Amino acid sequence: MSIRINVNGEERVFDGEVVTPLLDVLRNTLFLTGAKDVCREGFCGACIVHVDGVAMASCLIPIGLAMDKRIVTIEGLGREGDLSPLQQVLEDLDAVQCGMCFPGMVMSLTKFLEEKPAATRNEIKRGLTGNVCRCTGYERIIDAALALCQEQGSKS
Repeated sequence: MSIRINVNGEERVFDGEVVTPLLDVLRNTLFLTGAKDVCREGFCGACIVHVDGVAMASCLIPIGLAMDKRIVTIEGLGREGDLSPLQQVLEDLDAVQCGMCFPGMVMSLTKFLEEKPAATRNEIKRGLTGNVCRCTGYERIIDAALALCQEQGSKS
């Protein structure tokens, strides 16, 4: 079956089974490898993407349910030289990880901070619930997100 999806602002078509996980379509068909294939149970958060503005585990979404949806992956958040505010502060403060869980954390935090731009440290920690980091590198990421919240608050 042909399934239309909008990925990072681009109309795409997947020809295949409607039960194929969105994660597999992103990685294996569209070659967008930012969403990571880790647990396949929606537990780790490594495959988080935004589907119609909601942060979701792409391993749990059959492509058939993504039909006609707007999907944003880590590749669609920003480009080199034009990063999203969160990506920029993470880079500026050298709060990067190995790359396995990091894209999912960025996707989760991006959506969380859109909804709560003046978040506190504890709220940011709660916003990362569902993102498992094996490097235990949460603190620098939380520090960077908090710095962004404080920066945005000072501009208001």
